[in-house]
Amino acid sequence: MANRSPYEPFRDLSSPNRNICPVTTELDGSGRLMVGGCLLSQLAERYDTPLYVLDRQTLRSSCVAYREALKKYYPGESLPLYASKANSSLILSNLVAAEGFGLDAVSEGELLTALRGGVPGERIVLHGNNKSDRELYLAYKNGVTIVIDNLHDIERLANLVPKEGNPAQLMLRFTPGIECHTHEYIRTGHLDSKFGFDLDDLEEVLLELKKSNWSVLNGLHAHIGSQIFELDPHRDLAKVMAEALQMARKIGHPIKDLNVGGGLGIKYIESDDPPSIQNWVEVVAKAVFEECLSRDLALPRLMCEPGRSLVANAGLTLYQVGSQKDIPGLKKYISVDGGMSDNPRPITYQSFYSACLADRPLDPTEETVTIAGKHCESGDVLLKEIALPSCKSGEILAVFGTGAYNSSMSSNYNRIPKPAAVMVDKGHSALVQRREGPEDLLRYDIFPEAFLELM
Repeated sequence: MANRSPYEPFRDLSSPNRNICPVTTELDGSGRLMVGGCLLSQLAERYDTPLYVLDRQTLRSSCVAYREALKKYYPGESLPLYASKANSSLILSNLVAAEGFGLDAVSEGELLTALRGGVPGERIVLHGNNKSDRELYLAYKNGVTIVIDNLHDIERLANLVPKEGNPAQLMLRFTPGIECHTHEYIRTGHLDSKFGFDLDDLEEVLLELKKSNWSVLNGLHAHIGSQIFELDPHRDLAKVMAEALQMARKIGHPIKDLNVGGGLGIKYIESDDPPSIQNWVEVVAKAVFEECLSRDLALPRLMCEPGRSLVANAGLTLYQVGSQKDIPGLKKYISVDGGMSDNPRPITYQSFYSACLADRPLDPTEETVTIAGKHCESGDVLLKEIALPSCKSGEILAVFGTGAYNSSMSSNYNRIPKPAAVMVDKGHSALVQRREGPEDLLRYDIFPEAFLELM
């Protein structure tokens, strides 16, 4: 029987966000890495590289952890929502819906994917700071809760909702004025944010919405950032949200939902030490309960929006090693057949990842190298100064923690096609997103014949 890989210490198998690898990671009899019962190097051979791999059991374990923790620590109703911007697809929408989750969408594409994937409209919320009329109407006609982010949303909806139709279901987003120690590009809860109404404007907006006969304000929303390892800011958020809830209900809004956003961090590298899903939910749930109890407020349905902490550690990316360049006294570059088009986070956020050779994960490390992508960009570096065994062209490199914000942020830079994605479970693998080919990139190009005649 294969042994679990000691590649990294599995700290908490009940909370996948605290593990670098998917929870099903193990070694076969020859010491090669397997995930979901599938040999990674064989997946690379069968489906080609770069290849996104998603482990179904890790995804389900994360969903169960959130669902059971909410049931354990919050005495009222609750509904976790998958933040699909992390990784949007039909299969993921279907999987989270089957686990009893709702979904958070931020565009017509994400909304359509969720609906086609089987998420009921009443369990979807639509976010966005500049929603189009098409997005707003698609949400309205499918019974999706629309998160009001600004006055523009209110003005557009007032014109879109039919006078004799059902009222639009609304949730109001505001900035709670709480900062977290995270990358400044993904801090969304402080006062200088493009998202949501300022706290000082909240009462005025609530009074204005009370006059509207085309809508019902059912919920309040706030979010304080992403990849957060701290818990105290969530206690502070509960207090601010309870105060807003009290104000809204006093004005006469039937607020039944309190959405605290997401933001729980994950383990990308060995030094990362995020809270467990259970610990995060316990702190949030108890804080909301206590703040509502102290104000004699009936408990709202508690919503949260995990994205990264649901899917990141369920995913990994497989690359094939190619050329090498050794600069004596400086560094050694090892190039792979992907890069910033399939993972833009290192060049965008200076993000760090863990990696190993798929067929030799336990071989002694012999050199410190920089893993470079194949794009025409000097900053196209996936991993800086990572210790690896001496590797050869053609070997498969596995990069972990890529289930979130890799596929969803991918591009066709240098006209490189996007990778395929497979899901693995109990020794089986299935394609869940087809690989693009070079010909696919020409589908939307047009030769304007009228212009050509003028040339």
